Amino acid sequence: MAVTTKQMSLIVATLGSLSFIFGVIAENKKPPFGTPITGKGVVICKYPSDPTVVLGYLSVVFLVASTVAGYLSLFYPYKGKSIPQGALFQSTSFLVFFNIALGTAGLAGTLLLWPTITEQLHLTHNVHHNLETSCPTAKTGLLGGGAFVSLDSTLFWLVALMLADNAREDYFSEQGLDNKGESGQAIPNEY
Repeated sequence: MAVTTKQMSLIVATLGSLSFIFGVIAENKKPPFGTPITGKGVVICKYPSDPTVVLGYLSVVFLVASTVAGYLSLFYPYKGKSIPQGALFQSTSFLVFFNIALGTAGLAGTLLLWPTITEQLHLTHNVHHNLETSCPTAKTGLLGGGAFVSLDSTLFWLVALMLADNAREDYFSEQGLDNKGESGQAIPNEY
């Protein structure tokens, strides 16, 4: 069964939506601070059990999956017909949205990984020799912001896929081939 652009857009949208949902839930479940327990010359920070770290990493995994699916969907040879990448990048709109999708994916990954790793470090390194420590957690708002940028990235991949589909149709119409080919004419399959 051949993959269509509609199927690829559903895959990209589903993966991106899951990244967004996990990121928002991670932000909402993150505790504001830990409880300091004073010992002999140390402070041990006790944090409530929460799924922030796991949800943060899940959000990053689904963001990467959405980005990979979005990238591959642009260059996939639908119906066995591929076009040169140069033909896609001749479209200024496609080039702009492709670069924005890559940039927002990188920014979303940064905004999701930074607080997730920071939160994991706070949970694992919870013994402090500074008696004035307030048992901090990761910066508030970064996970939620990363989740929204992840959703933006997914939307940009979908727009780029739509523009790639338009460029593909234009390329084949300029080559004298419609989607069915002309009678007696072979359709080239360039991989």
